[in-house]
Amino acid sequence: MNICVVGAGAVGGLMAAKLAAAGENVSVIARGAHLKAIRERGLTLIEEGRQTVVPVAATDRIAEAGRPDLVVLGVKAHQLTAIAAEVGALLSPTTMALTAQNGIPWWYFFRHGGPHDGLRLQSVEPGGVIADHIPADAVIAGVVYPAAKIEGPGVVRHIEGSRFPLAEIDGAKSERVMALSQVFSKAGFKSPVLTDVRSEIWTKLWGNLTFNPVSALSHATLEDICRFPPTRELASAMMREAQAVGEAFGVRFRVSVEKRIAGAEGVGAHKTSMLQDVESGRAIEIEALLGAPIELARIAGVATPHLDAVYAVAKLLSETLVRTGGRLAIAPP
Repeated sequence: MNICVVGAGAVGGLMAAKLAAAGENVSVIARGAHLKAIRERGLTLIEEGRQTVVPVAATDRIAEAGRPDLVVLGVKAHQLTAIAAEVGALLSPTTMALTAQNGIPWWYFFRHGGPHDGLRLQSVEPGGVIADHIPADAVIAGVVYPAAKIEGPGVVRHIEGSRFPLAEIDGAKSERVMALSQVFSKAGFKSPVLTDVRSEIWTKLWGNLTFNPVSALSHATLEDICRFPPTRELASAMMREAQAVGEAFGVRFRVSVEKRIAGAEGVGAHKTSMLQDVESGRAIEIEALLGAPIELARIAGVATPHLDAVYAVAKLLSETLVRTGGRLAIAPP
């Protein structure tokens, strides 16, 4: 299969490396020193104490990716609008566009059924730009559970996890999604095909909307947040509010709040992707993770005081970092 990974960062790089190692024809879209290293040495994957170098085609121009069978959208949710037109130009009538973003996706209400079918969320898709260029027919949904980090230019470290379920957005078990599941399974991912992907999105989002902004504001790891009683209680309150929002739209939560918090604690001293972005001076994906659930809460008439408060300060932090072009990290004296 010809696969183009748009955004070969931590998770995108992990996918690209494992898919290439499994024999797929993979190209990546990257930038700067990361791109230079991949061109010169290949993409290096570190996992379970082993280091594997895989050759992949690399460019910083999406238009040079040709006509892939699969486009993996590996960029953050807030970066999609800027590249939607370029990605759309890659898509043939049979090309699949695999979404690998955290949070509520732009297509959430497409083929949803019910009174909100076709609703576009301004928090994640202002102006409707993404859907105008990436048609719903092309979309395959992915829910990303693996944790990874960029160790250095051209080097991705797989921290933990292999679960990456896939789905058609209408829940159908089509031939194409079943075939794609086999491709990802061959590459070492646990990629079952789901019939209720929106509940799975909320299961992942439940933790992301809580721990990502709290970690970005406190500069604490997952286990620190979960083991400090005040932030554990804050996380619980935020998750209870989020659950009320999800359930208002028919989402089923299959685990308890405490079990979800325990799962995050079990990951250990891991810095969330949002904290890594704050420390690196990158814009944070606050809208897809927290802005969109709050937008949904307003539609459903659900009160979310804890989500609102954390969103306000995290959004201010994000805008301050963007405005100043700075970064924020705790360093030893």
